[in-house]
Amino acid sequence: MARIAVIGAGTGAMAAAARLAVAGHRVTVYERSATYGGSVGRYAHEGFAFDTGPTLLHLPAVQRDLFVKTGKESLEQSVTLSQVDPASRHLFADGTAVSLPNASRSKVAAALDGALGPGSGARWSGFLDRARDAWDRSRRPLLEEPLGPDRQALARDPYPSVRQRRLLRGARQAGTVTEVGAWELADPRLAALLDGYALSYGLDPRHAPAAAALLPYMEETFGSWYITGGMRELARAVYERCLARRVEFVFGAEVVRVVEKDGRAAGVELAGGEVAEADRVVLGAQPRPGLVPGQEPWGDVAVRSRPGGGDVPGRFVVLLSLRGAREAGAVHRTVVHAADGAAELDAVFRGRVAERPTVTVLRPDDPSTRPDEAHEAVTLMATVAPQGPVDWTDAALRERYADTLISSAAEAVPGLRERILHREVRTPVETAAETGAEGGSVPAPALAGAGGAYLHPANRTRLPGLYLAGGWSHPGGGLAHAGMSGTLVAGLIVEGDDFRGSR
Repeated sequence: MARIAVIGAGTGAMAAAARLAVAGHRVTVYERSATYGGSVGRYAHEGFAFDTGPTLLHLPAVQRDLFVKTGKESLEQSVTLSQVDPASRHLFADGTAVSLPNASRSKVAAALDGALGPGSGARWSGFLDRARDAWDRSRRPLLEEPLGPDRQALARDPYPSVRQRRLLRGARQAGTVTEVGAWELADPRLAALLDGYALSYGLDPRHAPAAAALLPYMEETFGSWYITGGMRELARAVYERCLARRVEFVFGAEVVRVVEKDGRAAGVELAGGEVAEADRVVLGAQPRPGLVPGQEPWGDVAVRSRPGGGDVPGRFVVLLSLRGAREAGAVHRTVVHAADGAAELDAVFRGRVAERPTVTVLRPDDPSTRPDEAHEAVTLMATVAPQGPVDWTDAALRERYADTLISSAAEAVPGLRERILHREVRTPVETAAETGAEGGSVPAPALAGAGGAYLHPANRTRLPGLYLAGGWSHPGGGLAHAGMSGTLVAGLIVEGDDFRGSR
């Protein structure tokens, strides 16, 4: 039985902790804040409750496997899970609207034909067929296996772009998300739909490889799922699973240094000077310089910039407590697309504030989020530049930008402004304070292609005994990918060099 110190109580780190405890190890989690969950937070006000981080599950098989492998109660016995249908509604700048059914390719195609015109569904379906090929080619090395020292296996883009005959340029193939939209989808609304998927994950579609097609493919294939009570209920269930497996949690314990002894990780030093010895250390937070004195054993520290420039963006969120009941037929998730997508991307990825951003409007039909049926809890969300390039501590800017999001969201929520009882504004500043992520950046899932530029640090580091879990490590951010990082770390520790990936 090994002593294992886990730094951080995010969902990826807790997934590793639960699996390691089941394998017989003594696991202690050190969390700098007063609670578990990392980015999976909750805000409550006078009977209203809101998710402050992820809001939907898109690959629930990851969590299902965690609960199967760590105890008797399944995921469905631990939380109440339901499919969101329609999965999303999209409002485009030209006034067109379309609702996309959940996990049904044929129904999505029919909806697109009806809203955008004949042939739209076929073009989108053809794109998803190619995205499926990319998924089949990269799923295992990208999501289910540890990242090896040779990243070239994932340097090539797995998306089979259609060869295009371009005037005076010969035959070319789309290499970025934006080029896929322009050359293969043709309709600017379908292109905006695809760009919106990338942007929602914090990716610049003008530079992100075509392999980002995996993101809408996963959502449309495996569905969008909501947990009654919000995603915080998932964090609670994972935390309670850890407790049931005798994982120890120490809250308010900031780790300032990974202790090294005889050339390997040997414990952690806390802010008060206390040293907790360990045989293995799992870092479940963003890698940062100085955590391991004299070296950065994960290689390229904390991916915060991407090809094309700009820091990894964060989220601007407005939590609205509304008077008045949620109307019949209201859609859980509506995306109000920006009128000028190019201007929005220039702002987000060049450290400015977009004049009119793409806004996601979340309206869960969940009694636990509101005081009674005569009220409603609504969340507005936009991807923004992180703290630093933009000063999100500026109170006037925060309020002005909240008004901007509300103006856009009014297209999706009848009488929105008149119904507001209270609003809470959250920016990358709050994200940084709660998660420790530099600038409040939110990590994206890893992508193949682009020469490996969109990969994250490997789970096994160059310092023996030190491992990385969570959204800032392979295979990247998001509930499913962070959960898989915990699976991979546990496998590496338990099985060592014999571990070949999740089965």
